[in-house]
Parts: sequence; C-alpha cells; structure tokens
Amino acid sequence: MYTGLIVLTIGIAIVFEDQLFTKNNAKELVEEQDIKLTDEFELLKNESISSIEESYHTFTLKISERNKQDAIAKIKNAVNFEPYDNGSKESLLYEQGDRYFGPKLIQNYETESSYIREYFQPSGRQGYAPTFRRISVSKTGNLLTFEDIDE
Repeated sequence: MYTGLIVLTIGIAIVFEDQLFTKNNAKELVEEQDIKLTDEFELLKNESISSIEESYHTFTLKISERNKQDAIAKIKNAVNFEPYDNGSKESLLYEQGDRYFGPKLIQNYETESSYIREYFQPSGRQGYAPTFRRISVSKTGNLLTFEDIDE
C-alpha cells in the first residue's frame, strides 16, 4: 500500500514538475549565484526536459529595471569579467577538460545581447554530471534567463 502511494507521488511530481515550480524556487536558484532579486518579478516561462543521461531546466523572469541594473553591475564588477569583443566566448560547459574533478568555476562575460554569469562545479564522482548553471540578463529588455544543464 505505502509503496504504491510513494511511487504514485513520485510519478505525479515528475509529470507536474513544471507546474509545481514557484517564483520562490526561481528566486532561490538565481540568488545561489549571488544575483539578488529584491523587487517583484514575473515568472514568464518555465521548462524542464529530462532523459536518461541529460536534464535541462530553464526559466525566464521579467524583472524590475533596478534588479536588472544590479545584476548587470554584479556581473560587470566581477574580477574575471570579460567585455564583448565581437568574438564568441566559449561556455564553461564545453571548455572543461575534467568534468568530474577540480575546482568550482564562475565566469562573467558580455555578449552582443546580454550579460552572462556561468557557474560550473565538477561532480566529484566519475560518471556523474557536473553542475552547470547560466544566468543571462538581456541588454534590451528586463528579462533574466536561468539555465541548468546536466549532461
């Protein structure tokens, strides 16, 4: 009886994962990267895609002008910030040699359309996906996009 109930609960949680995601969940994920959301914001989009070896979660927030400027300042004032140079910046997701062991890395840079903060943490275990998260703050709108990619 209890085993069936547990399996059913897990199944419902997986099926309705996107619908159960809240603004508070979004705020926590963004603030893990030291980008604070002090004003009201709107959760415009939330998507999760999972397969056996990969998962991808993204959401887009409409944030206040003040929170946008604070996030951009946080990224631009980082010691390792790289301004846009008409070239393409290689993502931490793809440039890491050892994806299982090593230090946590944070990269801050600018593209033509946004300011980016990327976070990469090896799993510490062979065969387990590292943690890779990216926050993009749009230059033209008050949009913040979060991506969590496990592959």
